[in-house]
Amino acid sequence: MILTDEQRLDWLRLIRSEKVGPRTFRALVNQYGGAAGALEALPDLARRSGRLMLKVCSRAEAEKEMAAAARLGIRFIAMGEPDYPKTLQAIDTAPPLIALRGSAEILAKPSVAIVGSRNASASGLTFAERLARQIGEAGYAVVSGLARGVDTKAHKASLATGTVAVLAGGHDRIYPVQNAQLVEIIVEQGGAVLSEMPMDWEPRGRDFPRRNRIVSGLSYGVVVVEAARRSGSLITARFALEQGREVFAVPGSPLDPRAEGTNDLIRDGATLCAGVEHVTSVLEPLIASGPRLDQNAEEPIHILGSEELWDELDLPDILRAPVRPIMPEAGVDEDTADRQSDLVALLGPSPVAVDDLVRQSGQSIRNVQMALLELEIAGRLERHGGNAVSLIANP
Repeated sequence: MILTDEQRLDWLRLIRSEKVGPRTFRALVNQYGGAAGALEALPDLARRSGRLMLKVCSRAEAEKEMAAAARLGIRFIAMGEPDYPKTLQAIDTAPPLIALRGSAEILAKPSVAIVGSRNASASGLTFAERLARQIGEAGYAVVSGLARGVDTKAHKASLATGTVAVLAGGHDRIYPVQNAQLVEIIVEQGGAVLSEMPMDWEPRGRDFPRRNRIVSGLSYGVVVVEAARRSGSLITARFALEQGREVFAVPGSPLDPRAEGTNDLIRDGATLCAGVEHVTSVLEPLIASGPRLDQNAEEPIHILGSEELWDELDLPDILRAPVRPIMPEAGVDEDTADRQSDLVALLGPSPVAVDDLVRQSGQSIRNVQMALLELEIAGRLERHGGNAVSLIANP
């Protein structure tokens, strides 16, 4: 499948619209037969959900972003197209579009992620550098998040063999700025730099976990070199486990706080990594069998015609307000209010499968999906992996 220019513009408009994330994108496309139909339906869907306004990305805004991307040699690749990485496509929260600068060929190579502390020790940096070089020489692309410390060392050591940098912000907002030159070198030497965020997006704290799930999603395995107990690298390891990927951890001194997280990972079952052979011996049979699906994914991902629903990324360590019963707001039409009320009565703070909602409500799957979309656009519904949903408090 290859999108037409018009379809690609519609995909960009839909994913850039308010309240639309990866899984919501899929739900809308499935419900309305494509991105164009979803865009046309969004204003009415927002009205019926009780929202007075919903920001839908305009054609002019999307064209402006595409033009800005083209000036940097960036192209948008849609999930399902030949150049979209198969490993990333297998995860439950795969971005519908990735903005790619550099070589798409590197994305077809089997990849290993190397992540770790921004303030790594000299020995940690030396090991990361050596490991990245050896993994590249073994035929793998090295993926990381362009952060200071271990990430930067991993990228630089694998320039000659191929590296992929995943941005937390947009291509016009490289973070950290000190690595802007490294981005240019990666592109010049046949690597790739990619992002799911708008071109001018300045990365915020919550955007880094979003990036991390792409770092792990691109890879067959994640190597954590050094990580304190509250390190973002452990979030990448958690995503890797949820996505069915291998997790490797480099052991460190029990006296060094930067090794506490990696030592904990080993204690909890991660594969100890003291050399490249510890990684390649585990990954070779996995690569032969192809990427495994995210544990939350019910079936392989299809672009159109799938019945599975997507949701917003459930970011770790973000506390959510207590949930209380929510009723439809004033101004919602009677049929919508009835559907929402029936479902609200069956929903609560604990995730429940959509199939169970259909069975218990006695409504058709189409009506249930429509009511859930209305609640979601109203900011009242949270989606989870495995096609489950729960109520959230009023925004």
